[in-house]
Amino acid sequence: MQQPHPPARAGTLDGTAPGTAAPASPAAPGAARVLVVDDDATVAEVVAGYLQRAGYVVDRADDGPTALTRAAAHRPDLVVLDLMLPGMDGLEVCRRLRARAAVPVVMLTARGDEDDRILGLEIGADDYVTKPFSPRELVLRVQSVLRRARPGPGTGPLAAAGLAVDPTARRATKNGSELALTLREFDLLAFFLRHPGRAYSREDLMREVWGWDFGDLSTVTVHIRRLRGKVEDDPARPRLIQTVWGVGYRFDPSGRDAEG
Repeated sequence: MQQPHPPARAGTLDGTAPGTAAPASPAAPGAARVLVVDDDATVAEVVAGYLQRAGYVVDRADDGPTALTRAAAHRPDLVVLDLMLPGMDGLEVCRRLRARAAVPVVMLTARGDEDDRILGLEIGADDYVTKPFSPRELVLRVQSVLRRARPGPGTGPLAAAGLAVDPTARRATKNGSELALTLREFDLLAFFLRHPGRAYSREDLMREVWGWDFGDLSTVTVHIRRLRGKVEDDPARPRLIQTVWGVGYRFDPSGRDAEG
């Protein structure tokens, strides 16, 4: 059985005393449901308290199998998922959640676990927060992911180079065939379709697609690679999402040959 996480984690909670959280407010009708998965009871309690105060309905699970059972019984709008779990690690939980439905996932990772973080992004997590973290930051991340999961007003269909995106239905196709995209992959593709021919740096994409002025830019790199794997005929020689050396990336609807 996995040993409990070091007690220092309880001190990462934005100055909140261990085992305490701000009083929760009743969730409004139709409030988004968030599943918090963490085997550290203190972390889970404080995170859940902050999310409830922000108006979310919160479910909790302390291991992987329980998380999958809870998600099946009451489908969450978003999952906050610790990678270090007993019984079934967070990466496997994320993989199984993503196989069932396109539910957004925000991972909790330990500082320095870059390989696991990148692997989590590779299998479909939409964002991550590195421990030690502030619960207020986590709430902002959750709000950002959920906001981008819901179409805004006036977002009409987009199409180019055999690709079609319907932001209202959150549906994307390539030559008429459905594309299985994560939340961020969908947003990234929609952004490129809205802005063809222009080169964007990774910082630009982090700001415009993720909604953050700072963050680990490898997140963008991983999502570009994943998106290429789904929209390019030959991901090893991308023609649509091209690398602009020294700048970033450009969507070229003409599909001219370019090294990526």
